[in-house]
Amino acid sequence: QNNMSVPTPSKDVVDDILDQWSEERPELDTAALGVVVRIMTLHRRFAADAAKALEPLGLELFEYDVLSALRRQGAPFSLPATSLARETDLSAGAMTNRIDRLEERGLVARRTDPADRRSVIVRLTAKGRRAINEAILVRLETARDALRSLNEAEQRKLAGMLRSVLSSADSG
Repeated sequence: QNNMSVPTPSKDVVDDILDQWSEERPELDTAALGVVVRIMTLHRRFAADAAKALEPLGLELFEYDVLSALRRQGAPFSLPATSLARETDLSAGAMTNRIDRLEERGLVARRTDPADRRSVIVRLTAKGRRAINEAILVRLETARDALRSLNEAEQRKLAGMLRSVLSSADSG
């Protein structure tokens, strides 16, 4: 991995937008907007890159998210559907649709929870484990590529700063 930092560009499109606001409304402090707009732009780009990277594997990003949540649980790679929805930040209805699609493809199986007949347990199938084990490698490579302009120390520092922002947003 290249640990050399790429020089920060002197200006980007967000700077141009903020400069225009500063010219029109010089009393406004636009610093926070500069950070938020860049994060929103990166989100769209990162999601598009992830989707493109998963395409050759025949997976959509939402499918990856569900399979990943199950795989991270360890054997037997299962969760109640309600917990799976929580893990992936989805409504119960959206999760049901995703489970339906993944089950049709043979990547997950569901069964009634013996402890609570109203609850459904979703588990990875062998085919689902193979798919997610390959997909995580692709996602890691795509993430590394997205951050290639930062060395490891910079990546850790950025992760810590973003963790603070996220924690603050979650508690507010």
